[in-house]
Amino acid sequence: MVAELFSLIAPVFICAGIGFLWTRLGKPYDTAMVGSLMTNIGAPCLVFSSLLRITVDPAALGLMAGMALAALGVSAVIGVGALKAAGLSRRAFLPPLIFANTGNMGLPLALLAFGETGLALAIVYFTTVVLVHFTIGVGYLSGAVSPTALLRIPVLYAVAAALAFMVTGTQAPSWVTNTTGLLGDMTIPLMLITLGVSLSQLRVSGIGRALSLSTLRLVMGFAIGVGLAWAFDLEGAARGVVILQSSMPVAVFNYLFAQRYDRSPEEVAGMVVVSTALSFLTLPFLLWFVL
Repeated sequence: MVAELFSLIAPVFICAGIGFLWTRLGKPYDTAMVGSLMTNIGAPCLVFSSLLRITVDPAALGLMAGMALAALGVSAVIGVGALKAAGLSRRAFLPPLIFANTGNMGLPLALLAFGETGLALAIVYFTTVVLVHFTIGVGYLSGAVSPTALLRIPVLYAVAAALAFMVTGTQAPSWVTNTTGLLGDMTIPLMLITLGVSLSQLRVSGIGRALSLSTLRLVMGFAIGVGLAWAFDLEGAARGVVILQSSMPVAVFNYLFAQRYDRSPEEVAGMVVVSTALSFLTLPFLLWFVL
């Protein structure tokens, strides 16, 4: 079991570590360009090709989307209560408590732990989180929800296209699957390397507060994931993916949005860094629990 856990954790540490050390050594890394490449090309291709490669019942994919929404909702309720009790700004700190890193960390872990089926389920969870984050989450920070923001999320179109092929039973042309598969394969290592680069560049403050809120995010997420898996009698990859994705640290996007709307960005950066560091320490236990 120890060797199996190490084989799952090592790629995550090594890829993120490459990004972290690359920046620390002063090497150039165009985060904006890579991020745009992943968001507009890599991630949509990964979503499309992964969904077409599996034989999971579409109903299972719908259930996974429901699990993601349930996890977000419960996290919001607990987060509001905790922040109110602590006298902290809900506008600044609630989104980081709700929106976890289901992409950069969640997708690689699901793939390594549960293979292509786990990746497909994790993609549905991730996509649901992204759609809510980029609409309701951003609207909460900015003060105005824009439904048209959905139209600017390329992953949504990839999901729709894949589901169209799956529901109709139509075979996608081989040149399409080969191309999207090739482009999609670059996404997961780039996600992890970019995560490492981002962690090395963030300016943090309020480490004590970040430690408390980060601990809350991780413990709350794990408890919610276990609770949902138990309540809906999930088994196998579905159970593991829900628990993994729910237990992820604070997403880097929270910092980017906090910076854009001036919602305590340096303290949110502290939550990203501290929660990610803590999650690296808890990964062995988390993977042992779900496997």
